[in-house]
Amino acid sequence: MRFRDIAALAAPIALATPATAQDWTSFHGNLAAQKFSPADQITPDNVSALERAWEYHTGDVSDGSGDLPPTYFNSTPIYANGTLYIGTPFYRIIALDPATGTEIWTYDTGSSLEQLTQPGLKTRGVSYWESASPSADEPCQKIVYMGTNDAKMHAVDAETGAPCEAFGDGGVLDLNQWNTTNDKWPLSILQPPTIHGDQVVTGWSGYDFRYAEAPPGSVFAFDAQTGEKNWEIQFIPEDIRPRTGTANVWTHMTVDDERGILYMPVSSPSPNFWGGNRTEEIPLATSVTAADIETGEILWSQQLIHHDIWDYDTVAAPTLIDVEKDGETVPALVQTTKQGLFFVFDRVTGEPIWPIEEEDVPPSTVEGEVAAPTQPIPRHPEPILDPDEWPGVWGLADTVSFGACSSFVEDLRNEGLYTPPTDEGNGTLLWPSFAGGLQWGGGSYDPTTGLYIANASIMVDYLQLIPREEYDALSEEEQNAKGSPFSYYAQEGAPYAVKTGKIMNGLGMPCWEPPFGVIAAYDMRTGEQVWKRPFGRTQRWGFYLPEAWGSPNIGGPAQTATGLIFIGASMDSRVRALSAETGDELWSDLLEAPAVSNPAIFVHEGRQYVVFTGGGNYILKPEVSDQVVAYALPE
Repeated sequence: MRFRDIAALAAPIALATPATAQDWTSFHGNLAAQKFSPADQITPDNVSALERAWEYHTGDVSDGSGDLPPTYFNSTPIYANGTLYIGTPFYRIIALDPATGTEIWTYDTGSSLEQLTQPGLKTRGVSYWESASPSADEPCQKIVYMGTNDAKMHAVDAETGAPCEAFGDGGVLDLNQWNTTNDKWPLSILQPPTIHGDQVVTGWSGYDFRYAEAPPGSVFAFDAQTGEKNWEIQFIPEDIRPRTGTANVWTHMTVDDERGILYMPVSSPSPNFWGGNRTEEIPLATSVTAADIETGEILWSQQLIHHDIWDYDTVAAPTLIDVEKDGETVPALVQTTKQGLFFVFDRVTGEPIWPIEEEDVPPSTVEGEVAAPTQPIPRHPEPILDPDEWPGVWGLADTVSFGACSSFVEDLRNEGLYTPPTDEGNGTLLWPSFAGGLQWGGGSYDPTTGLYIANASIMVDYLQLIPREEYDALSEEEQNAKGSPFSYYAQEGAPYAVKTGKIMNGLGMPCWEPPFGVIAAYDMRTGEQVWKRPFGRTQRWGFYLPEAWGSPNIGGPAQTATGLIFIGASMDSRVRALSAETGDELWSDLLEAPAVSNPAIFVHEGRQYVVFTGGGNYILKPEVSDQVVAYALPE
C-alpha cells in the first residue's frame, strides 16, 4: 500500500555507514538495526581466549515467589558518551564505567512495581541522545531516556543522572494523557524509544489476550529536550477503534538515517484469537509501515497477515540491507516474523524485492468469524521454519507417554499455516507457535559481506476457543490454571475466551520432533540460505539434552567485521561466539540465567568489549538474574 508519491526519496543513497567501532548507541547498535560492529580485535583465531573483564549485579531481580512479580531483564546495554547505560526491570537507569563495571550514577524512576500490563516486571533498556549543537554550561545536552510500565518516559542528564527539568513535567512525560479510547490499561513503555535527530519516537506495550476492546495502537514522536509532542500515528481506522484495539508497536523501530524514513513493525488487533468484532479491513495491522520521521506522514505499508487471528505480531525491527537486483544496488529491508518468514521490501517504495504470493488458506468454522481467504507468503529467502508442515509427532515423547501425544494431536484441527482457531475438539494446532519463530531480537547483518544471521525457536502450540458462558462458569482458581500445562485468557468482551499451551506429554516433553531451535545464515545479495543448524541446548530435568535437539531461544545475534557472531538466547544460559562462515561454535560461557537480550559490542579506550545481560525469561525456564557480564581479550 502506497500513501503518497515518494519518488523523490528513491535517489541512490548508500546505506548509512554502521556506527564506528567505539559505539553501540542504540538497542540494535545502529538505526539500521543491523547489530553489526566493525570492531576487529576479537577474531575467530583468538576468540577462544575471551575472558570476563568484569561482572556487575544490578540488585533489581525477583523470581516472583515474594511480594514482587518476576523480573524479565531483557536490556541491551548502550555504549555512548564513554559510558555504559543499562535499564533494569525495577525501572532504574544505571551508568557504569565500561572498563571496570564500576557504578558511576543511578536514577530511580519510582515506577510502580506491579503487574500492570505484563506477567512480570520487564524492560528492554534505555536510549541515548545528544545535541548536535550543545549549549555550554547547560544541563541535559546529552540525555538518557527510559520508559516505565506505568506509561512514563523519563529523561535524565547522561553526565549526572539528574532529571532533565525542561522535559515534560520536571523530567517525566506521561504518555497516558493520550490514552483516551478504551482506556483499559496504561500505555507501558517497555522498549527503549527510537531516536533520530531531535525526534524521540516510541510505541507502547499492553495487556495481551485480556480484552476485546483495548487502547488502539499508536506511535508518538516528541521533542528530545522538551517532550512536546510533534506527531502521532494511529494504526486502526477511527470508526473501528471503539470496538477493537492494540495493533500497536511494542518492539523497537528502524530508521533510514539518510532518508529520514521510520519503519514500524505493527502488531495484531484485539482480541487476539477471534476477530468477529473487526471483520473490516485494518490495513496497517500486522504490518511493516514506513513514515516520514519528521512529520509522521505514512509513506507506504505492507500487511504481513490479513485479519490476524493468531497473535502473529510483527515482533522485531526490520533490518536495513542492500540487495543486488537487475544489476543495480537496491536499498531494502528484511522483516522477520513469528512464522519464520522473511519479507524483503524495497525500503523506499515498499515493493517486494522477491515475489510474495497470495496463497489460499483454510476458512474459519467459528460463529461470527470471517477468516481471510488468502495470506501473503514469501518463499525466497527460504523460510527458517517450514511453513507448510509442522515437525510431526516425536516418536520418543509419544512412546514414553503411551501414545498421549499422537492421541491429542489427532483431535486438533491442522490444515497447515493459518489454520483458524476453533472451538471444536482439542482446538487448532498452531504452527509455528505465537511465542516461537523469529522473535524480538531480529536478525543481524554484515554490510561488508551481505551475510544475514537469524535464530528461531521451533515450538508448537494448540489454541482452543472456549465459549464465554463455559469460561465464565469456571472458578477463579480454574481460570488462573496455576500449575497447569496450559493457560486461559479471557478476551473479555468477545464471545470466546481461549485456552492455549505447548503440545506436551504428561512428563513435560515436547510432542514435536526436535530440533527445538535453529540458527541460519543468508547471503542477502541473492537471498540464498548459506547454512542452517540446531542452536543451543535444551536444559530439562537437570540435564543438558543433545546438541542436535537445539533449544528454544529468545534474543538476537550480533556480528563483527572479523566474521564472528555473538549470541545468548538459548535455554542453557550460555553466551556464545560462532563462526559467521560456518555456524561452528568457537567459544562459550555460562551465565546465571538465559541472556534473552541482544549483546552490545564496542571499543572503549582501545579495548574491544562484548557485554551481555543474563536476565532470563519465563518462556524458556523459571531462572532469573540481574547479571551483567563484559568480555574482552586478556590485556
